[in-house]
Amino acid sequence: MPDKHTDPRLAMLVDGIVRLSRGDLSSRMKPSAARDDVDAVITGFNLLAEELELVHSDFEERVASRTALLHQAHLDMRTMAMTDSLTGLDNRIALLSKLEEELAAEGDTPPAAVILLDLDSFKDVNDSFGHDAGDRVLQEVANRLVTVVRDCDTVARLGGDEFAILVPGGTLEIALRIANRALAALGDRISLEELNVFSRASIGVRLADPGQSAESILLDADTAMYAAKREGRSTIKVFEPLMLLQRQLRSQIASELRDAIRTNQLSIHYQPVVDLRDGRVLGLEALVRWNHPTRGFIMPDEFIPLAEEIGAVVELDRWVMATAIEQYSMWRSEMSLDDDFQLRLNLSAVELQQLDLVDYVRGLLRRFDIPPAALVLEITETALVTGGEVETYSLLSLKQLGVCIEIDDFGTGYSSISYLRKLPVSMVKVDRSLLSELATGSIQFGFIAAILQLIRAAGLEAVFEGIETPEQVQKLSEMGCIGGQGYYFSRPLPVEETTSLLRSAAKLPLGPSQ
Repeated sequence: MPDKHTDPRLAMLVDGIVRLSRGDLSSRMKPSAARDDVDAVITGFNLLAEELELVHSDFEERVASRTALLHQAHLDMRTMAMTDSLTGLDNRIALLSKLEEELAAEGDTPPAAVILLDLDSFKDVNDSFGHDAGDRVLQEVANRLVTVVRDCDTVARLGGDEFAILVPGGTLEIALRIANRALAALGDRISLEELNVFSRASIGVRLADPGQSAESILLDADTAMYAAKREGRSTIKVFEPLMLLQRQLRSQIASELRDAIRTNQLSIHYQPVVDLRDGRVLGLEALVRWNHPTRGFIMPDEFIPLAEEIGAVVELDRWVMATAIEQYSMWRSEMSLDDDFQLRLNLSAVELQQLDLVDYVRGLLRRFDIPPAALVLEITETALVTGGEVETYSLLSLKQLGVCIEIDDFGTGYSSISYLRKLPVSMVKVDRSLLSELATGSIQFGFIAAILQLIRAAGLEAVFEGIETPEQVQKLSEMGCIGGQGYYFSRPLPVEETTSLLRSAAKLPLGPSQ
């Protein structure tokens, strides 16, 4: 038996323990043939080292597995953060990231281009068919856009009904080719189960300039898109620097418009509606005007759409209603107006969606002691036909209140006898474009007579706007049309001139001899 003071196994044990404590879990010792107490310790040491090695190996496998899971979770979260959940397309963040990569790429590759698309009248889909239907339309739009691009292009949904296409290394010609294909693809009807809609788009194109940032390129494409939308929708516009200046000016005017509404900078002019039988003034249409302190007169077709864009159209509508009804009340108290004399006010589609509209109108009528039948609210036929439950409730409630509802711009949209019979309307105002086409010879009086017959078949009366010649007056009178409006009789007049006209009780001329 080895001497315990000279036994080399003891030194081996100490060395093994030191290596084990330093992390060398592969350390092992071979027992001797003596099979004594020292060998028992050596066997225990080996078992401990083996157990520690197994535990460490299992721990490493678990760490590797958890690390892989965390890495995959990170990738999944990154994918989610870069993907539009509804369509599966890249989102705004992903598009900007890829655009930045393109801009940072070295070499002589052509600049990237961005095509930005905004669906026209998509709100009507949500309002008419519900948001689930709107989501299905957006998914179909996404699918169609993917089919018109190249493999290297990226289609993204930026949010809402706004999409974008990144065209890397492309020329303006390539970008326009893709934009036109997208416009054509979206021009086809979308048929999804019971849903049949057309979801056309306005498109802006921006070819990147050297050194330009991704955000700036996207802003320019957005600016071009809005220029396309203002030009008539379903069109394509390439960005020009002047567009940005126009947008900045438009933003400034939008801010000034809000101030103008709040500080009574606006005014109302009144255009007579005339009895075509005797020239008597049947009523007045209130038309808002804006005489800007530095820009002069800004036309309503410029600032009213702007009010709709910035969400100020309800505020504008109500200012006009309150101001015009108050003025009408003053005229009623100061002079003797005919019992059938009516004040006509234009009502926007957005106003028609306000839940408190009926209460607001009722309050104004009570406050200024105006009979409901003396008020005519003019609403475009598009807003009437495409309206949802709120619009229908407002119309029925206004009719029950006794207010007259008139279809405005009739002949520019649906013009169907089926909806004329269903809507709670009292009268129809035929759009000026019909008389304008009559003057150019593109349509005949027989067509206008058919329109009038259609209106009367629905139990309604018609007012023709845009009358500019005595011949038009004569022909409309021969057809039995009662009401007319236009520059032939009078332009819209300020309050003072309107007051003079009403005081005189004059009958406006119907022909050259009058």
